[in-house]
Amino acid sequence: MRIALISFNSVWESKEESKLKASELFQLAAPEQVNWVIFPEMTLTGFSTNTQKCAEEPDNSPSINFFAECALKYGVYVSFGLALKKDGKATNNLVTLSPKGELIANYAKIHPFSHAKENEHYFSGEELVSANICDVPVGMSVCYDLRFPEMFQPLSAHNKIIINIANWPSSRITHWNTFLQARAIENQVFFIGVNRTGVDGNSIKYPKSSAVFGPKGIKVEGREVSPEVDIFELNIASVDEYREVFPVKRDRKLNLYKGFY
Repeated sequence: MRIALISFNSVWESKEESKLKASELFQLAAPEQVNWVIFPEMTLTGFSTNTQKCAEEPDNSPSINFFAECALKYGVYVSFGLALKKDGKATNNLVTLSPKGELIANYAKIHPFSHAKENEHYFSGEELVSANICDVPVGMSVCYDLRFPEMFQPLSAHNKIIINIANWPSSRITHWNTFLQARAIENQVFFIGVNRTGVDGNSIKYPKSSAVFGPKGIKVEGREVSPEVDIFELNIASVDEYREVFPVKRDRKLNLYKGFY
């Protein structure tokens, strides 16, 4: 599988300007013959709690329509982030589209970032979500979810890749890199983290830090096409191969763990 990670520097709360930038980055990724293009959390707006301005109707989303057109035009799977309206507030979503522009996964972030008062504006998601991408099962997560390993064991039971799209700041970037590697190791999956870059409307800085770790926890080296576009090749067979020779999951004691809670 060949993927493009887009370390997108969005234009703060300006979807139309961000769409122009995203269109240019699709044009850079397309000649690389990628199967899947992945953007960071709240792709076109940045991490905003202004849901009145940024959130869209789930059944009539201009952002979903835009990315569906891009998926169809370039014949790729696309994953991206956006806010969707719900009961006067919103949810923070990771949406995945097929090369035909069809919606194949819509994950609502389970852990809103209470430290930044996200929980006051966004409802928690309540379901784990997966999708088949190039016939490979993939699990979904968003930013702050990365700090909660409990959700990743069930998510990795049937998935060979897990992605996390984020707006993860420079001040905690050591945590980001450590968590990505740890989640790959403990779940024996390819773990993909896609983080934004630049400075947002709250003057928070984001370094280029999108990365892929393999099932052994070894960082996969990518190839930079531009400061915001990197290409990675994934040998998916290595997941089953490693789980076979080092079968950690079969030693888990789920019934015992439940008693601890």
